[in-house]
Amino acid sequence: MPREVWVLFIGAFVNRLGTFVLPFITLYLTSRGYSVPQAGLGLAGYGLGAIGAQAVGGLLADRIGRRNTIVLSMLGGAALTLSLVWVAGLWPIVLVVVLLGFFGELYRPASSALVADLVAPQARVAAFSAYRMMINIGFACGLALGGVLAGESYRLLFVGDAVTSTLFAVIAVTALPHGTRTTKHEERDRVGAGRSILADRGFLLVLGAVFVTAAVYMQNATTFALHVTDLGYSTRVYGSLLAMNGVLVVLLELPISAWTQHRHRTRMIALGAVLVGLGFAELSLVKAVPGLLLMVVIWTLGEIIESPATSAFVADRAPPHARGRYQGALGMMYASAAVAGPLIGTAVYHISPTALWIVCGLAGLGSAALALSAGRHPAPDQPV
Repeated sequence: MPREVWVLFIGAFVNRLGTFVLPFITLYLTSRGYSVPQAGLGLAGYGLGAIGAQAVGGLLADRIGRRNTIVLSMLGGAALTLSLVWVAGLWPIVLVVVLLGFFGELYRPASSALVADLVAPQARVAAFSAYRMMINIGFACGLALGGVLAGESYRLLFVGDAVTSTLFAVIAVTALPHGTRTTKHEERDRVGAGRSILADRGFLLVLGAVFVTAAVYMQNATTFALHVTDLGYSTRVYGSLLAMNGVLVVLLELPISAWTQHRHRTRMIALGAVLVGLGFAELSLVKAVPGLLLMVVIWTLGEIIESPATSAFVADRAPPHARGRYQGALGMMYASAAVAGPLIGTAVYHISPTALWIVCGLAGLGSAALALSAGRHPAPDQPV
């Protein structure tokens, strides 16, 4: 892969190494004397801002360039994170976190579009796999570092986050290309991104599949935690199970991508969806720790197979002048599922945990059917 791609990966690693606000915002608010439901507003606010960031970030990536969008995102996010050192009061803090979710996530469509600009189609699955792996390693290391800083002072936490965001902006300015960018005037002679997306039935089917799979996947952070503790295990067991997911991603992401990158994109998306659904469906039958470990292995394999193939499919499908907006549409599915998945999952779990896990399995099959159907619909203006 080109040198610029590795520079982007390093920048993303540095940024995720300092992503402290999101995982620690709830603890920060409760430490300030706010209740757990009030603290939950902070996390919800970040998600709300992130949903809007996908659409706007995709448009900016196509208009002002990938590099400029990344710089805007990082500097805006750094300033807002630093402001948390001085902001007081629940609603002012929540407002800052909403804006932070917006600016902090603007870079995602731009980064994915830049990978598509620089990497040949046959290597895109491997490229997106390497990108995911660097982000996961950075986030895992960042959680450990954030725990140390939070133990000393939340101010150090916010300053550290701002510093790493600024460092990514510097890396982008000095070492990343602009990537493809098109003015609104230049786009008049081409099919607009919105019209192109709505006319592409295969792409819309994949978006539907992504939303369903992601909503199932989000149970790992909500109802799966409740299920583990309801079985009588400690939170330490739950943490160890999630840690196993991270270890498997680091060890298997690239080897598996070496196999999946030569397979049909939508078939890999379907296979990943089935495995994610199957992993959670297994919870309707198992209660012992070995069974829980097997469940984590199954849905992690699904995640590893599905996610890079999805990003590569979107990169292949998008016209060069609209890659940012196509990646933004994909990001909106993940962000929306992050809101809908926990809400639906907890509601069903409250009625019957077994019913939830069966529904997850069926949802995985439904998502796979959508992906396979997408494979039968070539792009309107180019071959799949």
